[in-house]
Formats: sequence, structure tokens, C-alpha cells
Amino acid sequence: MGSPSTATLWWVRRDFRLADNPALQAAIAGGEAVLPLFVLNPAMLRKAGPVRSEWLMASLAALDADLAASGGPGLSVVQGRPTEVVPRVAQQVSASSVHISADFAPYGRSRDAAVSTAVGAVGVELVATGSPYGVAPGTLKNKSGSAFQVFTPYWRAWSDHGVNAPAAAVDPFTVQWLAAADRATPEAVEPELVERAGEQAATRRWHQWLDRDRAGVDDYVDLHNLPGVDATSRLSIPLKWGQLHPRTVLADLAKHQSKGAAGLAREIAWRDFFAEVLFYRPDAITKPIRPEFAAMPTDDPGSDPQAAQRLQAWQQGRTGFPLVDAGMRQMLADGWMHNRIRLVTASFLIKDLHIGWEHGADWFMNCLRDGDIPQNQLNWQWVAGCGTDAAPFFRVFNPTGQATKFDPDGDYIRRYVPELADVAPQYLHEPWTAPGGAPAGYPEPIVDHATERKEALRRYELIKGG
Repeated sequence: MGSPSTATLWWVRRDFRLADNPALQAAIAGGEAVLPLFVLNPAMLRKAGPVRSEWLMASLAALDADLAASGGPGLSVVQGRPTEVVPRVAQQVSASSVHISADFAPYGRSRDAAVSTAVGAVGVELVATGSPYGVAPGTLKNKSGSAFQVFTPYWRAWSDHGVNAPAAAVDPFTVQWLAAADRATPEAVEPELVERAGEQAATRRWHQWLDRDRAGVDDYVDLHNLPGVDATSRLSIPLKWGQLHPRTVLADLAKHQSKGAAGLAREIAWRDFFAEVLFYRPDAITKPIRPEFAAMPTDDPGSDPQAAQRLQAWQQGRTGFPLVDAGMRQMLADGWMHNRIRLVTASFLIKDLHIGWEHGADWFMNCLRDGDIPQNQLNWQWVAGCGTDAAPFFRVFNPTGQATKFDPDGDYIRRYVPELADVAPQYLHEPWTAPGGAPAGYPEPIVDHATERKEALRRYELIKGG
């Protein structure tokens, strides 16, 4: 087959799917052939950490396999800076346009602006179609024409606005696919991980959860806070990487007229809301949205040896509080943590150990496959009480009380803290109270919760009204 008279680039960033993909559709409509491109920026890869880097490589391999199954050359992975790679590859195939899904995070916006300038210099247009969200940031305004600052009114506006229906699926066999001349082979990952990371696997898991008779979508509101039941959708990973789009999820949920389906749809709206907040407040990646919290006294692990030791104990799941330790170990083992337990572990770091939320946010980004800047940073700010729609700081989770309420039989704790597997039920949530104390190999509590709760509230009084 001869070279096409016109070609386009589909620049993949966080949309690893062929279904419900308006940017891919636009690329196909824009030319006779499409080159699917991923730019592997070594500098960004180093910042991603080992967990997300591994999942990225698996996602690349899965998308490459899906594209290659249509008889084409697969995904072109090219190493380098986007401002250099994208225009160079576009020129290789005489592309008229580069098609992307819009990015609204601070780095993505600046990167895309720079790439738009770079490709424009060689006569190529950067075209953004769609976004990773149900309702793109900047779309909704309150009655005064300003951005929403609080979730509940945003949620009402989001619900009234509605979300578009999923885009039609692409038939890859009808597309003439191209490859970049300098494409690279991504780092090898285990085939089992590739299978788990792909669009097809994400879709299959999602439908299996929807179709469950027990602990599926219809039970979501009643059971999603119980980590031992495994009643959550685990959508955060495929949504972060774009193996599924919120439009697809919401269309599927609309078929279920249940309290659980409505509850999960509300969580999708929370995801959109945090992206909206960061769109208008890019400094919230590192700074509290409520400025008075910048003066909150915290213990600095960089200069305080005791704080450093406590941070390390929290990171390793060795605080002596079983529910906290189970959550941190789940994250280390699975690259994911149950949402209720994310709240408990975050509250413990901030309000029991008095360590700044940014240290926890950094560790979560290092360890989570679903690590996503707007969701991660603003959920941490929510727990710390310094976000736009914050939980009050004086809401301090009691880690033992949370355990007895949400993991009463200890199924979750025993799964991730094997040292406690044989502890009698009446002592499981406070193993230090058992005859003879905590079992060998499991630490005593590193702090006294009642004491540290009072200390947290004392520190809060210093900034109240600031």
C-alpha cells in the first residue's frame, strides 16, 4: 500500500482505550491514516515512581497488543520530550494534525501549550477533543458566574448539566495505522500484569462487578465502607489511565435504578469536582487552599528524628494500630487502598502524628497505581481540613473506633497483617491489651490516640480564625 495523502497523529496520554474515545475518532476523521503515539519522557517517568511506572508499561503493552490485533504496527512509543518528539514524528508521516484528549492539570496544560507552539512551527495543528472527565473543568459556573467552591452546589449543577453519551466504538480493522520511524520497545513487564492493565480487562472487571448479586453496584452505598467485603468498583485505576471513561461508567450506571448506582455516580462527580478545583487553583498541588493552614504547626520529618521515625512506621504499616497498618500494607502489596481506609490512614498521619499532609500525598503518589494529582492532593486537603470543601479539622478519626465499626470481624486486618492472624477477636483491634501484649513481631502503638487528638486540636486552636 502506498503512503496516504493525509495522515494524523493520535497522541495518547491517559486514554488507553479504543472505545468511547472522541480524540481517536477525530484523528480517524482527519486523515486517511493514523499514527498512534505515546511519548515516553524519561524525566516524567522518574517522577512517577516504580508502581505507576510499572502500570504505565503494562498499559502501553496492552494498548499496543489491541492495536496490533487489527493487523497494524501497534502503538509507537518514542522516548524524549514531547516538544521535540511530537513535531518530529508528525513530519515523518506528513501529518496535518495531532489529536489529543484535553488535559486540565497544571503540568498537562503547560506541556500542551508548548507542544501546540512546536507543532505549529512546522505547520501542524494540535487539536483537543474531549477530556478525561464527565464534565470538563471550566464548564460549570455558579449563579454569579464564578467557579464552584463547594461540592454540593457543584453536584447539583453537574447533575442538571448532564454528561454526554459514550462515543461510538472504533473498528480498528477499518483504520490504516502507521508507525514512527524511531519507535522504541517499552520495558518488559509480566504478561499477567499486561492482561490486568488493558482496556478489555478493565471492561470485563467493571461488568462483572455490575452484574454481582451481592456486593455489586446495588449494594454499593450499604457496603462500600467495609474493606473486608470488597464491595467497591475499583474504578479509580482504569479511570486514571483511561481504560474506561466516565461517560461509559455513567451510561452503565443509568441502567441500574438503585441507591448504589446513584451513590457511585456521585463519586464520579467528586472526581470531576476535584479536577475543577485544581483547574482554578493549580497552586493547590503543594499549598493549602485555606491559607490560614499554612501556619499550622507540624512535625517535620526532615529535621525532627522522631517525626522521621514515625513517618517511616506509617509508610511501612508498623504503627501498632491494626487498621492503619492493614491499609498501608494493602497499598504496598496491591498498589491500591480501600477508600475508607485512605481516610483513616490520612487522618492518622495528620492528626495523630502531626505530620503535614503533603508528606502523605507524596507517599500515596509513590505507591498507588491510581495516583492522580487532583484526586490525591485534594482528598488529602479534604482530610487535613484545608481544602475548599473540607471536612472540619476537629473531625479526628479514632483508628480503633473505625476498625470496630467498619472491620468488626477483622477480615481485612487479618488479610494484610499476618502477625495478628491468631489474635483472639476481642483483642484484635487493640492487640496491646491481649494477655502478654501484642504478638511477637507486631509493634506496640507508636502514639496514644487520645493524647494526640488533644494535641491536634490544640494546634488547630492556634490558627483558628487566621
